[in-house]
Amino acid sequence: MIRHRRALGLVAATAAAALVLGACGSNNATTPSSSAAAGGGASSDTGTSAAVGGSETSASSETSASSETSAGSGAGSASDSGSASSSESGSGSASSSESGSGSESSSSSESGSSSAGSGSDTASATGSSASSGGGGAAVPDEGDWCKALKDAYGDVSGKTVQLYTSIVTPEDQPYKDAFKTWEQCTGAKVNYTGDKAFEAQITVKVQASNPPDIALFPQPGLLKQVVESSGAVKPAPALAAKNVDTYYGKDWKALGTVNDQFYGVPNSANVKSFVWYSPKYFKEAGYTVPTTWDELMALSDKIAASGKKPWCAGIASGDATGWTVTDWLEDFMLRGAGPDVYNQWINHDVKFADKPVADALAKVGGILKNPKYVNGGYGDVSTIATTTFQDGGLPILKGNCFLHRQASFYAANWPKGTKVSPDGDAYAFYLPAFDDKFGKPVLGGGEFAASFADRPEVQSFQTFLTYPVYSNTRAKLGNFISANKGLDPKNVDTEINKLSLKLLTDPQTVFRFDASDLMPGAVGADAEWKQLTSWITGQDDQTTLANIDAAWPAS
Repeated sequence: MIRHRRALGLVAATAAAALVLGACGSNNATTPSSSAAAGGGASSDTGTSAAVGGSETSASSETSASSETSAGSGAGSASDSGSASSSESGSGSASSSESGSGSESSSSSESGSSSAGSGSDTASATGSSASSGGGGAAVPDEGDWCKALKDAYGDVSGKTVQLYTSIVTPEDQPYKDAFKTWEQCTGAKVNYTGDKAFEAQITVKVQASNPPDIALFPQPGLLKQVVESSGAVKPAPALAAKNVDTYYGKDWKALGTVNDQFYGVPNSANVKSFVWYSPKYFKEAGYTVPTTWDELMALSDKIAASGKKPWCAGIASGDATGWTVTDWLEDFMLRGAGPDVYNQWINHDVKFADKPVADALAKVGGILKNPKYVNGGYGDVSTIATTTFQDGGLPILKGNCFLHRQASFYAANWPKGTKVSPDGDAYAFYLPAFDDKFGKPVLGGGEFAASFADRPEVQSFQTFLTYPVYSNTRAKLGNFISANKGLDPKNVDTEINKLSLKLLTDPQTVFRFDASDLMPGAVGADAEWKQLTSWITGQDDQTTLANIDAAWPAS
């Protein structure tokens, strides 16, 4: 995923889902229960709602810089009415870092959604569809959320909460600005530390008995691994669990659940099933946006026949080089084998060497290893391995490449001044399904906030993240979409985020969470990256898939 695609630990299958992002504009309402008890075991129901949102930027694993700052209290007022009055001065472009997949520092985050099965380790999923946004059941108002926090957790003024995340500068500023809403309400402070080496360092910190108060996990698999290996993660407080039941789909709660205990509250989400292009150069060349797979392949052939390479790509990402190919494989698995087989693959009930995965990789190779198709603006197929993730799609802006498959968060990588819109320099379209057999498959990811302390101020902040006021405040600050049903679509800023929201609320959408983020780390955050990189540089399909299977843990 990128949102750090380093998925460590095996998390259950992803339950079906589409997105029930019932977008309700209202943010005020009945005050939630103020019980502060910790716990709130998650329901094991498989949810059929998927969600939107998400910021994903990748944080390059090449430079593991870490930045620490206090979000500060003061600016950004939050009204007791739930409608966030946060200052919109924060950086307009923010996003999260998605190192997991080897992410690089990108600044925009886009929507996505995730769906999951029950909170148990194995959950079956069916490809359910989502209801369209804003047209479903009304979302309960959040009422006086500030009073609810004070009733539940008491006076926490003067206290500090240590937050640790992979989201670094400049993508961190909108988060810090959004947190000011909580700071003004409570009088407490958030001390924000962003680290590109989050995935490796969170384990080190926990093992050294020096964990942060709250960590923002880019992958459910990593959260699961830390919960099971350390016993240090605290169950989410009851009020937070109740809010998640109210404002999120069951699938999102399941993704933050380990062994039937709810730990991680959803934060952002992202969508990966996009192909970036230049409306400007499409218009000049007389090309139209393809809406079917056959049209996409016909366009690729037409561009190739003109003497240009239609596709461009880059997979270099430091220690995480190769993660982008896992997204290609996942998108093609969803389209070719369908959501149920995809779920079986996550749990290794379907092996990498089995026909569904082998067929998907061969089809990916039909583009990424086709010398007639790649690598526009850079050279031959081999240059894909040496071109960075951030630079992969840039030739589009010069008409040297026309198609770049990458997630919504790639918007952060366009140079300053690039107009990202349907009539601009760059935009994206949905990666078409192979046929109509499995509806409209959509791949995505997300983040989850889990705590290592149960002090009142920590529980208060973790609970704040579950209210619509937070999602709306953060969305207003730029490049953010959440699966929170109380997120008002009017607060979504960029064209690409709006496109993501529209896609995720499509009744035909069948959503699945990034598979490698749910697989054991030895596979999804190691063997897959390395073997698919070798595949790009010449290794055959059979050897590649067999080597990934060999890395799967015995138990």
